[in-house]
Amino acid sequence: MSASIDEDAEVTTEVDAEAAEAAKRARIEGVARVVIMFLMPLVMVGMMIWGYMGAMHSPTPRDLPITVSGQDAGTFAQALRQADGDAVEVRVVDDPGAARQQVIERDTAGAVVLDGDTATLFTAGGAGASQAGVTTGLVTPVAVAQGMTVQSEDLAPLPADDPAGLGAMFMTTAIVMAGYLPLSIMLSNSPHLLRLRRFLPLLVGWAALIAGVIAIVTCPILHVVPAGHLPAVMGIAMLGVVSIGLVQLFLTRVFGAMATILAMLLLMVLGMPSSNLSISIYTAPPFYDVFHSFLPLPAIGEAMRSVLYFGGDGVGRHLMVLGIGGAAGLLLTILVDWRKRRTSRSATVRLSMPSLRGASQPDTPFWRYAALLFFPLAMVSMMITAMLGAMGSPTPKDMPVAVVASSQQQAQAVADGMDAQMPGMFDVRVVDSAQDARTQVADRDVVGAFVLPGPPDPQATVITNQAASTSAAQVVNQIFTQVAQAQHMPVVTDDVAPLPAKDSMGTVTMYIAMGWLMAGFMVIIVGANAAPGSRPLPRLLPIVGVYSAFMSGVVFIIARFITGSIGDGHAWQLWAAGTVAIFCVAMFATVFERLVGMLAIVPVIGILMFLGVPASSGAMSVYMEAPFFRDVHDIIPMGAAVDAARSILYFGSDTLGGSLLTLGAWGVVSLIVVAIIDRIKPLRTTSEMLEVPHPALGSAYVPKEESVDADADDTDEKVLVSSHA
Repeated sequence: MSASIDEDAEVTTEVDAEAAEAAKRARIEGVARVVIMFLMPLVMVGMMIWGYMGAMHSPTPRDLPITVSGQDAGTFAQALRQADGDAVEVRVVDDPGAARQQVIERDTAGAVVLDGDTATLFTAGGAGASQAGVTTGLVTPVAVAQGMTVQSEDLAPLPADDPAGLGAMFMTTAIVMAGYLPLSIMLSNSPHLLRLRRFLPLLVGWAALIAGVIAIVTCPILHVVPAGHLPAVMGIAMLGVVSIGLVQLFLTRVFGAMATILAMLLLMVLGMPSSNLSISIYTAPPFYDVFHSFLPLPAIGEAMRSVLYFGGDGVGRHLMVLGIGGAAGLLLTILVDWRKRRTSRSATVRLSMPSLRGASQPDTPFWRYAALLFFPLAMVSMMITAMLGAMGSPTPKDMPVAVVASSQQQAQAVADGMDAQMPGMFDVRVVDSAQDARTQVADRDVVGAFVLPGPPDPQATVITNQAASTSAAQVVNQIFTQVAQAQHMPVVTDDVAPLPAKDSMGTVTMYIAMGWLMAGFMVIIVGANAAPGSRPLPRLLPIVGVYSAFMSGVVFIIARFITGSIGDGHAWQLWAAGTVAIFCVAMFATVFERLVGMLAIVPVIGILMFLGVPASSGAMSVYMEAPFFRDVHDIIPMGAAVDAARSILYFGSDTLGGSLLTLGAWGVVSLIVVAIIDRIKPLRTTSEMLEVPHPALGSAYVPKEESVDADADDTDEKVLVSSHA
């Protein structure tokens, strides 16, 4: 009897020890999952904000090629070098025709042809509106200082339906997204489709679908692409998607799920600043020059420009980059698969990815494949429709401006004249005094003002507010200066809030706001999959609270210390505003995550980014877009976040309270909705995981109750199935 009791006690002790060990492992795993919940957004948000803000917060010309020809070309070239030798690389040619041809072939940013006291500056708007502007800004002061009259001629003007040249940029971004996004989902949704024999025809079909979507949106709907250019544009789109897809397939074979982060780094973080699309490559840091020569985003963008604006001239070398990249990706993938089969090595991974729609895995392949198709197609479609549709043709629409004159009658006459000559462009308001007009511009009630000459000022004054909106300030300054010059009035500009050199384009506030919003929705998307135990509100709220304070500090550190985009001060205000913004956006994202699972990223990004960026007035004034974006500016999170950052940095936090109230309203309402959903819909808090061997695919798993051949070759080897809650 005693021996039996001792044995029972020993068994009980062993069971208790095993239970304690299991509980310890569960606690460690729980902590690790929360760490991942913090780490993944940190990496992705950090590199995106660092990459964009660091490269584009203050573009500075360096080694900008300018060709000089004509009389006394050597003297003028020397004057250009002396004005700013680091900014320009001056070349002298004897033949003015050769100088012009260099502009058309994009071998030089501009050509100056001298003839007596006239300097004709040739640029190519199709090579980049910002580059043409930088070139003009460097050449004009030197020519004027030498007593010359400057005439400008655009050898490749942008079309009326694409006056900012953004068509190529947004189409390129959509193509790049279409190239890598499907693989990031396919790896966890349907990895058997990554088998080379299945993947290649699917990739070609997907590329054709994307090319068709781009063609439909940009030609008959937005009129950005002329019908005659459609075959070439569609061909570039297909080649770009196939090339990126093949390279991403190789990266997925080697790095598994981490290939998505590598793709974002190479394609977007490094690709966009080096693309010569958003800013001239001659104004980006020298670090990006090498990436311009081989990354796919610059190659696609330059190929699109060649077709759209230069009649196809020079497109071949960019297509060659894409072709070589795709061929290399395919050959390397074949090599990796062959080596794994030869060495019989099998990679395994433990995954816990819920189905895309936020429930148990669909019983039929149809719904799984439909979700796989819907996510990247929706993202690409929103990019090409919302972003290009909103900002592709910037034109002032009811832009509020003030006019001041020595009498009400004179001011009203000017206002009536502007309405007649530029109908619908401006909302002209007559103001009593120059001081009142300046106050309204400083308070952002109007975007600018025009003060006519009169005692005691013998000259006209254009009042602008650059910190409020660079694009609006440029439009107001240009239009009112032309009005003054047409009436032979001397004119000066008075900027009530000039931007600092650290933020010469006025986009720092937009990048800060993007960092806040990205951090907010990513923690929910990542956490729901990596740490499903964090989903109940009592656990989620303190985690998101700590995370919000942490990520707000990260965004500030990137802006202040890593990129140097903002100056001293404002630390506490920016940190507090960022914490509020991140927390409230996280609650908003939670609503959709509860309803549709991982597919929440589609409506969340659609509202926060694809709708939010055009409506935020961060990249472009809302008065230069469709009235809809102006109407939603004051109620969307992105608009409130941009206004909060802008108010803190440049206007003494004058409107910060209103912005925080807007963000807070989104957070409170979202939190209430989440609480209601949790009372109605069962909440998943666990994830079943399974180690899955797959020698051809590496880190992957196969959907529930499905087995497929492991290799591209005909073999009997099967992959075990995976299941999850």
